[in-house]
Amino acid sequence: MATASADQSIRYEPDEPCSLVVAAIVGAQGVLIGVTPAVLVVAVTAVASGQDERYLAWAVFATLIIGGGMTALQAAGVGFIGARHIFITGATPNFVAVSVLALQESGPAALASLIVLSAFFYLAISAWLPRLRRIVTPAVSGTVLMLIATMILPVAIDRLTEVPDGTPPLAGPGVALVTLIVTMMLALRAPARWRLWSPLIGIGAGCAVAAPFGIYSLTRLLDAPWFGVPAGGFPGLELTPSAGFWALAPMFLVVTLVQSIKTIGDAVAVQNVSRRVPRAVDFRSVQGALYANGLGILLSGLAGTPPTSAYSSTTISLIKLTGVAARRAAYALGAILILLALFPKISGLLLTIPTPVMGAYLLLAIGILFIEGVRTVARGGIGYQDALIVGISFAVGAGLQQQNVLVGVLRPPWDALLGNGITMGAAVAILLTLLLDLTGPRRQRLDVPLKQESLSQVDAFLQAVAGSLRWSADASDRLRSAGEEALASLLQGEQTVATGRPPRLVILARPEDGTVALEFLAVFAEENLEDRLAHLDEQAEVFDQRDLSFRLLRHYASEVRHQKYHGLDIVTVYVKGGQ
Repeated sequence: MATASADQSIRYEPDEPCSLVVAAIVGAQGVLIGVTPAVLVVAVTAVASGQDERYLAWAVFATLIIGGGMTALQAAGVGFIGARHIFITGATPNFVAVSVLALQESGPAALASLIVLSAFFYLAISAWLPRLRRIVTPAVSGTVLMLIATMILPVAIDRLTEVPDGTPPLAGPGVALVTLIVTMMLALRAPARWRLWSPLIGIGAGCAVAAPFGIYSLTRLLDAPWFGVPAGGFPGLELTPSAGFWALAPMFLVVTLVQSIKTIGDAVAVQNVSRRVPRAVDFRSVQGALYANGLGILLSGLAGTPPTSAYSSTTISLIKLTGVAARRAAYALGAILILLALFPKISGLLLTIPTPVMGAYLLLAIGILFIEGVRTVARGGIGYQDALIVGISFAVGAGLQQQNVLVGVLRPPWDALLGNGITMGAAVAILLTLLLDLTGPRRQRLDVPLKQESLSQVDAFLQAVAGSLRWSADASDRLRSAGEEALASLLQGEQTVATGRPPRLVILARPEDGTVALEFLAVFAEENLEDRLAHLDEQAEVFDQRDLSFRLLRHYASEVRHQKYHGLDIVTVYVKGGQ
């Protein structure tokens, strides 16, 4: 296994402490790029559904409070909740369409109840994540990320031309171009200490150019009060669901499923960009991100505001442009968001940034998000089947985003919901992955205690698997040896459960084109096998008796993968066969 090269652009990894000054600077930049879309999503939802100013003021206040709290919780991690990474959190645009429909049909109380229902469904998906690992593959997650970038792209392009009437036609694109050029030149060529300021300087340059054209206005700043908490607007819950509630519920659950898949891809992408040296994906962190996101959606429902979710594109952009992935920056970011909720004048200042300037920055974020989708697919390996799944799913999603062929075929609002590019692209990817899994060769299963005494049962099981495939003696020995070393590697981190009994070991064997994929399912260990295998060559001068099993496992197996969940450790070993 080749040693991964270090990404020297990362100045601070998640667990590395950065100074309070750096944390505050990065936190301020994160707020700058995250608060505007969050406030705009709330405003669009409220205005499009005809809600009054009291509801809008309350929704903005609650969204900033919840977003700040969830940003800090994602970074800190409390038990199973939280990814322990930077995750900018705000109102998600994925729920805008269904939220507007719910507000128009049944009002804020019904919306609150629907969001609470969605939150419990979201949390259930989080708990079931280990069981979903066969369908939530890197190909599925990467495809969803690319489709999200494709869907947002027209929004960014439209913002480049959103200028007041009477403004010269080239003013908007010109301001956006200046913003992009300044930001990119600083990010690409400036010294490391200036990269930290590149987004702020780029946005400042865009605002300076926009002022002579009359695009930059201080009206929102002047009208906003200095300090205050909304006096009303909290809608409560609809405790006796109506027929309209149950009619809208399936749509909310579909969007929630898409949002959960997106979050999985987001969590994987943020992990990958937060380290100097790439590591195997820690799915405990992915589960933690899902739990925190679900809690944020639940709090949004109880507050009667549009759901909050992590912003992957802005988070990845912030890390890439600043080189700071330290959790301390997320604490500063969350604290600033909460302060903004209490000081409307400050958020009013941020909302004075011209739309073309934010559109330019959004273009940069979209580009980074799309590339992360490609990298996510590539990390899982792109064989013929995976390439076909990604290609067809992306084509369906991108095609429907350009032209919804279900209009006139299905009744509203199902034509709009099922004609959504992300929904259908993700559905196609999941269905094709399920079809591939269900039509593949039948798995053979062994369930034994995770202890050394189970080796004889494991060996007999693997010998029977090789015999059923008519493998040669050498190939059979290689399979049995790989199984023995995988068991030995898991036993090095063996833990007992609360009852004092040894944990269970479940082995699933499945033939795949001349190869057998062995899945070892056990309680999680403290060390990740894939990381140790990747770094053995770097640490060859230091001998550790425990390294022996890892070296032998790498010798016998063609590939080893490791997925860590809360309470579950999954090691997948691929062994090539032979007649």
